[in-house]
Amino acid sequence: MAPAILYYGDDFTGATDTLGTAARAGLRTLLFLRPPDAARLERAGPLDCVGIAGAARAMNPAEMRAELAPIAKLFETLGARVLHYKTCSTFDSAPAVGSIGVAVDVLRAAVSQPWAAIVGGQPGIERFCVFGHLFAAAGAGGEVFRIDRHPTMSRHPVTPMHESDLRRHLALQGLTGVRSLPYTAYGKTPGALREDLEALLAGRPEAVLFDVTDDAQLASIGALLWPRALEDSLLTVGPSSVVQAIAGQLRARPPAAATIAPARGPVLVLAGSLSPVTERQIVAAHSYDTVWLDPAQLAQPDAAQRAVMAGRIAELLAAGKNVLACTRRPGTSSAGDAPVDARGLARAGGDLLARVLALAPLARVGVAGGDTSSHAVQALDAWGLSYLAALGPGTGLCRLHSDVPALDGMEIMLKGGQMGSADVFERLVHGTA
Repeated sequence: MAPAILYYGDDFTGATDTLGTAARAGLRTLLFLRPPDAARLERAGPLDCVGIAGAARAMNPAEMRAELAPIAKLFETLGARVLHYKTCSTFDSAPAVGSIGVAVDVLRAAVSQPWAAIVGGQPGIERFCVFGHLFAAAGAGGEVFRIDRHPTMSRHPVTPMHESDLRRHLALQGLTGVRSLPYTAYGKTPGALREDLEALLAGRPEAVLFDVTDDAQLASIGALLWPRALEDSLLTVGPSSVVQAIAGQLRARPPAAATIAPARGPVLVLAGSLSPVTERQIVAAHSYDTVWLDPAQLAQPDAAQRAVMAGRIAELLAAGKNVLACTRRPGTSSAGDAPVDARGLARAGGDLLARVLALAPLARVGVAGGDTSSHAVQALDAWGLSYLAALGPGTGLCRLHSDVPALDGMEIMLKGGQMGSADVFERLVHGTA
């Protein structure tokens, strides 16, 4: 049977968030770390939702086209109804890095409908789209800012958000002619709402942007999109709320909420994110020995320094200590530091994690930072992830699938820099029961 949804996460933390969203909705879901072949799919068994974890958010347009072409081919092979390009909930992207316009251009050829549906918010993690403008909270329960005035996203080191109107933001990436369905329309009858969408589509837009201010509106969006996808396959763009909206139409039975037991043995967290949210989580992590990593040394092409760092961390873990390895001390500034390539640093973090696990196999690890998570998992000899339970809003614990016995079954948390409660690292050690 064909799955209902195939999604591609433009970074690993986003891909795992969608994995959790689908699993909590009762969809049989598996997240593959690379496009699976027919034999791997057959061994996975029947799935309602197939995920592919990628790193397109950090790629240039040429790299993105090479990355996404196999995803388009896989969608056609599977016969799924919805192809979802999963973006970060803050839509941070740029013409030269992680271009959403390039992604739509590549993937649109795989679907039957000529327009893309863009869901502009994810209320469950405090992302809201109002009259086409994006707003986001500064940390869980924090103050909500327009995205171009957000204290972190407006200053993102790679893709700073200088425009809150997603239509204008995407137009700069080549996705012009985006029309908007405002949140005020959701109070209409289902028939009237369908007529509003038909009126927008009559103008042959490249995409329709759906406002979202609360979870109830996602049900209305799902009721608009799923019948159309059954008739002709549909390309969707946006955060995990896309799958949340579609899952509501599939009548799956959500599983009972699961709790997370305390870790069996020491825990390692690699914190490559420099965001204020992650900084607060580092400060609150009282159950760890902290190892401060010098970013310039970590990112050196010569791996000798990483080998030394890995040995230090492995010794602490072997002594039964939880370890938090961080690239910057909270409260310090990078203003006087020598510039370090962010992508190279993320790759080096992945190499460091693989080296540590080779020296000290673990049952549970965590990685903070979107790019760091992407490269960390790519550095491991693994092929997939399945969802275990939530550590809190926007953060889930997953099970790693690998053909290497020491890695297979390892529990892993992958979280974006903006995600998670202040005590999420503590929860990783002590559980949620």
